[in-house]
Amino acid sequence: METITLFLLALALGTDAFSLCLGIGMAGITRRQIIMISLSVLAFHIIMPLAGWQIGGVAGKLLGQAASVAGALLLLYLGVRMIWHALRGDSAIAPRIVLLKGWGVLLIGLGVSMDALAVGFTLGTQGVSLLLTALVFGLVAGLMTLCGLLLGRWLGYRIGERAQLVGGVVLVGIGVKLVA
Repeated sequence: METITLFLLALALGTDAFSLCLGIGMAGITRRQIIMISLSVLAFHIIMPLAGWQIGGVAGKLLGQAASVAGALLLLYLGVRMIWHALRGDSAIAPRIVLLKGWGVLLIGLGVSMDALAVGFTLGTQGVSLLLTALVFGLVAGLMTLCGLLLGRWLGYRIGERAQLVGGVVLVGIGVKLVA
């Protein structure tokens, strides 16, 4: 696989993480949460292609569907909660507590990495350097996650309380897209 093709594929896989984290960042998150979420997405974007290559299509589809639904439900919950608190004026009660917990961070990382599972299965049949490919996927997705979180956090500071409403709408939209 050509280097440019590899990076374009990695960018395509990282776009879900970037857009999701843009919305999460607007909720007002801590540096620790930024690091934990970025590392989670990075790790899952390395693990999932390798797992996809190992377990094949059928198991990948079953695991992928369950993880996508769980991730989508988490996003819907967070988005609705953000919108609710923004409309009520409870900006101090953001959903960051959920994100700080290990399961929330893992579900976010797993949810945005499901497409990497299917890509790993496909790449396993193409005879590419799977470890190098998975490392590039992980590094690019981790960097895109970090950028999305930082940009979202910056936007959140700039547009104030409306950021929670906008971030909530973004998360609900992504959650609905994942469920549909």
